[in-house]
Amino acid sequence: MTIEVNNETTVRIDEREFVELARYVFGAMHLHPATELSILFVDEEAMTQLHIQWMDEPGPTDVLSFPMDELRPGSEDEDAPEGLLGDVVLCPTVAAAQAAEAGHSAVEEMLLLTTHGILHLLGYDHAEEDERRVMFDLQRKLLLTFLAARESRA
Repeated sequence: MTIEVNNETTVRIDEREFVELARYVFGAMHLHPATELSILFVDEEAMTQLHIQWMDEPGPTDVLSFPMDELRPGSEDEDAPEGLLGDVVLCPTVAAAQAAEAGHSAVEEMLLLTTHGILHLLGYDHAEEDERRVMFDLQRKLLLTFLAARESRA
């Protein structure tokens, strides 16, 4: 599996932590070991441009996902086919503001947003209430089990 992390901001990012999270999510979602993902951290100006270009909405947002091969989760019996999952783009300053409001760390918020972005790449959405419940329940389960596993290794 290839997980590329690029930080185009001045915010310090522990790239290894995001690679570990992505690997964890890939395993939990039964993705092929050769699946590829790119995670990009950008500043508010770059995120604003992407948000306008792709969503036709003003201002920066926290996370955007750009699927490539439209991969879907595999199963216990069979991994998903290999391919290019896509790109997750995050804005650390927007994430930090949201984290302060939510009462947790900016890193935890960015890990949450990364999980959220990967689920979008796998076809999950939250436009309808039933979709929202499924996606957010899965997002919470994945993130909490990842964080618990990380704590037990520390």
